[in-house]
Amino acid sequence: MYLKPLVTLGALALGTAAHAEAHATDMPFALDWKFEGPAAPYFAAIDNGRFEEQGITTEITAGNGSLEAIPKVATGAFPIGFADINSLVKFLDQNPGAPVTAVMMIYDKPPFAVIGRKSLGVETPADLEGKVLGAPPPDGAWAQFPIFAAENDLDVDAITIEPVGFPTREPMLAEGNVAAITGFSFTSTLNTIRLGVEEADLSVMLMADYGVDLYGNAIIVNTDFAEANPEAVTGFLTAVAQGWQDAIDDKDAAMASLMERNPAADAELEENRFELALEQNVMTDWVMENGFGDIDDERFAASLEQMKLTYEFQTEPDASLYFTDAYLPEGGFTLQ
Repeated sequence: MYLKPLVTLGALALGTAAHAEAHATDMPFALDWKFEGPAAPYFAAIDNGRFEEQGITTEITAGNGSLEAIPKVATGAFPIGFADINSLVKFLDQNPGAPVTAVMMIYDKPPFAVIGRKSLGVETPADLEGKVLGAPPPDGAWAQFPIFAAENDLDVDAITIEPVGFPTREPMLAEGNVAAITGFSFTSTLNTIRLGVEEADLSVMLMADYGVDLYGNAIIVNTDFAEANPEAVTGFLTAVAQGWQDAIDDKDAAMASLMERNPAADAELEENRFELALEQNVMTDWVMENGFGDIDDERFAASLEQMKLTYEFQTEPDASLYFTDAYLPEGGFTLQ
């Protein structure tokens, strides 16, 4: 990918101030999951007036898995959402011409993980054979498990797959009803520890560290909406990037924004969850060097080839259908 000069968030904000006063575009946002730590930047962006500066009003709706937002956005029920880009690729292969694409990468390193109990005999991928693996069908990590299995030469027939619900996933692991689960690292690990399992007893296998060279969750948009409202889409992504920077600069304020929407949450736990996501998935070496929001074309092409190991495409994959940088500043956003 041609690496273009980085544009600062402040410069973008100044350039869109006049537009913000003209009229407000309503852009409800379909989140992938509950209101937990990694969602704090979006609420910080609202409370700090970042969307308002861009002439946008938005309401964030919680989700129930990384796949759920894709049909919501594709059908136009939501103009914009947050979802696993790999599941988006498969969705578009199965629904050619659906008006949805990714426009901003958030998790440069995906949080897809297998979390096992050492006391139940799971420390490495090979240990999964002969064990019970709990996996929610709509889970983004479960969607990538076939690649993880292929890259680590696992005999999937030797693994008992137990379909579980999201609310019962970590409790089943904590109670020993399953030996391992699939999930996002920052979600399932901390939830299991909270249930009383010692951190030292958990083996957290990030799929990205075991041969899975995929991207993670991205901002996705309805392409019909985007074509009719390009400035609004650009403004939304700018506000999102500013929200992430705001959360980095003032974690306490960002957590306060989150807790206002989810008062039953544990503030300390959610701050830990946010910091894990930030360190492991968002502020990667590539992002710090090349910019936040964009992708590397060669890496993305390689990820599509890797998907072919376990998924039979109906038509030859076309990277241009799944991601566009048309609504990003040149070179992406800066995070500091």
